[in-house]
Amino acid sequence: MKILIRTQGTLAIYEQIVDQLKNAVLTGELKAGEALPSIRALAGELEVSVITTKRAYEELEKDGLIRSVPGKGFYVCEHNKDYLKEKQYIVLERRLSEVLADCRKAGMGKQDVLEMVGALFENP
Repeated sequence: MKILIRTQGTLAIYEQIVDQLKNAVLTGELKAGEALPSIRALAGELEVSVITTKRAYEELEKDGLIRSVPGKGFYVCEHNKDYLKEKQYIVLERRLSEVLADCRKAGMGKQDVLEMVGALFENP
């Protein structure tokens, strides 16, 4: 699995890691029981601090997506895809609300926003 970190944007690096790993679980790219890279290995691969990857793993563990096995590493948990998808929708709704507030501040109307979303959706 490849994690891409964007330096521009509103999401913290650990949040980008969390989001991409959650998505990998939802899409089945990461399977239940599969081992994740160690905190140090992932930090080295992404060229970020160990603290950042540790925070991402802690967040995923708190959400019940991964579990730590002392002395062995981190593993993907059995999961309820419907529950995970609902949690993902809640996060996306919150982020979209923030973006829509910025659109309103910029003077954009509903049609302007829909046209922009349509264009971006077609050409990612």
